[in-house]
Amino acid sequence: MENVTESRLFPWKMLVFLFFIQLVIAFVARSLAPLGAVIGQDLNLTMFQIGLFPAALFLGQSLVSIPSGILTDKIGSRNMLVIISLLLSITFYLIALSSSFLMIFILIIFAGFAYGSSHPSTNKGVNSWFDLKKRGTAMGIKQMGVTMGSASAALLLLPLATSIGWPGALSVAASILLIFGIIFYFKYQEPEKLNTIKKTEIESNPLNIFLHRKLILITISAMLLSGSQAVLNTFIVLYAFESLSLSLILAGILLGIAEFGGAVGRLGWGWLSDNLFSGRRLIVLLIISVLVAVQSIITSLMPVGTPFYLTCIIIFIFGLGASGFNGIWMNATSEIVPSSLSGTATGVSITFSSWGAILFPPLFGIIRDYTGSYFWGWWLIVLLMIISTLALLIAVKSKNKY
Repeated sequence: MENVTESRLFPWKMLVFLFFIQLVIAFVARSLAPLGAVIGQDLNLTMFQIGLFPAALFLGQSLVSIPSGILTDKIGSRNMLVIISLLLSITFYLIALSSSFLMIFILIIFAGFAYGSSHPSTNKGVNSWFDLKKRGTAMGIKQMGVTMGSASAALLLLPLATSIGWPGALSVAASILLIFGIIFYFKYQEPEKLNTIKKTEIESNPLNIFLHRKLILITISAMLLSGSQAVLNTFIVLYAFESLSLSLILAGILLGIAEFGGAVGRLGWGWLSDNLFSGRRLIVLLIISVLVAVQSIITSLMPVGTPFYLTCIIIFIFGLGASGFNGIWMNATSEIVPSSLSGTATGVSITFSSWGAILFPPLFGIIRDYTGSYFWGWWLIVLLMIISTLALLIAVKSKNKY
């Protein structure tokens, strides 16, 4: 009985390691959002340049996601995640030593290589350890690591940066990742490989993934949701500081609350998709798109003097959707192909969806610089969510994969 219980619990033990490695990777890579204001002040950067920081990260992610997904399918999650931890740590040590915007921009692209590789790697780990009935919840838990890592960066690194400077804060974050990467290498185990009796059509020719109709439509939605998430994470601190007249510390807390909402959403949406919607991930993505549109409208209309507790509630719900969709998206992309290609499918979707985070934060910054207001920037998000909803409706009605 004890051995049976142990075998049932073992996947969840491995999920703990996947969760924490995802958390510390995000803690480092996504520290650029909360620290953007501090770095911008130190280097005298424009809003457009600050908006280029997350764009550079996701540009690197978009360039590496397909090859990293293919490599993950070949060498496994454990080996990939150790390599990722090492490369990301080294890159952020170098960023901490830099004072040139161009050099930092280039290094962030390299950081995006490592960060982008983490998603196919951890997703494959979840898909390998869990069956379809538990995968939504498991993926949601794992994806909570991203938002909790980002929230931790906002809550811990921003105050730390005001005390010891942003280079010191980045060095501390990189050191934490390096230490945990070593722990992960010795503690995490891969599941036993299953023998494939017969290859499906898509396994025989993986290039068919690029013609997968539902994958394309899901990726379009994910690109727009990713852009919304990147805008929220990049500009909520500046918006709260400039438009709502909050202190920089309170504005940083708002980012943490948004990311906490995302963490709750990643778990909650996954649980709902498993238990309430019987694994129908696209319906949940539709609900999320509508929710993000509504919250963006509300955010655009918030006046100066809005009670802080009410602002927190609004931004929490905004984050619940904009930063909470990722787990459902990862489930949707990895479940519509054979498990042996889950890393590749995830990589393909991440590659193209990353362009949302590349394009829309700078565009939001341009709108802010040109109009002198954040109002129309938030309505840009509303437009993106309308398009996302239409793409998902077509995907839901689509019966054929190709």
